[in-house]
Amino acid sequence: MGPVVRTVLGDIPASELGVCDAHDHLFLRSPRLPGQELDDPEAAGAELRAFRALGGQAVVQWTPRGMGRRRAALAALASATGVHVVAATGLHQAVHYAQEYLERDRDRLAELFVRDLTEGPVRAGLVKVAGGFHGLDAHARRVMAAAAQAHHATGAAVAVHLELGTGAMDVLDLLCGELGVPPGRVVLGHLNRFPDPRVHLRAAEEGAFLAFDGPSRAHHATDWRLFDALSALAGAGHADRILLGGDTTTAAARSSADGPGMPYLLRGLRPALVAELGESFAHGVFVTNPARAFAYPRP
Repeated sequence: MGPVVRTVLGDIPASELGVCDAHDHLFLRSPRLPGQELDDPEAAGAELRAFRALGGQAVVQWTPRGMGRRRAALAALASATGVHVVAATGLHQAVHYAQEYLERDRDRLAELFVRDLTEGPVRAGLVKVAGGFHGLDAHARRVMAAAAQAHHATGAAVAVHLELGTGAMDVLDLLCGELGVPPGRVVLGHLNRFPDPRVHLRAAEEGAFLAFDGPSRAHHATDWRLFDALSALAGAGHADRILLGGDTTTAAARSSADGPGMPYLLRGLRPALVAELGESFAHGVFVTNPARAFAYPRP
């Protein structure tokens, strides 16, 4: 068997992943977002069906451990809607957890991540970690070290929340330089929130995947820079490193409320990408690149 993507319903050939929202959330809760939880399976199903109606075939959910990821519900939704769903293990920044939760598992993170990636009935398909604002604290370094161990044990990709898009090179220095994760197995998220083309080009040259996600009300200030960033990367020969996602983090951001939601990727962004950069570019961003970024070889 060639490269596969591990979905909540089992492994599929990477070539069958299809049109993919490469960074989103169907379920999410955090003390940082009180009263804004994503915890309604019916609303999540409606969002998936709206995405599917526009040609969407896969969603990568970046919700990690301890933040309400609801793996059994993800599997039920994938089965009901026909959309491939990839779940995450890993941990977010420390501020999203109670201290006792972090202390309980701090010495066995790699073991827990590997278990999530390899044991059923619903397995994760990537490891989610998080940096800080222009730096990496002790928690981030500990989690990234565990994520690297999990990668080396399983081959799974490591997806990184960059706080306001910052710290990309610090993350690559740690994950790839010190911990030996191949750059092509790292996905850097939220780069649209820090639209510095120098950083984007350096990260692409290192070989990482670059995820541009949103738009959202919270981070709309740089939305208008998206096409400049994508054009610069494509012009420099790095179109094969780009991913796009919706990153829906609150109920209000869903299309069923007053937000763009998952459908906007295909209703709004995709036609604009085709007009600006061509059909081949759009196909790469939505189909070919996610199949490479989230796949790993299996015998």
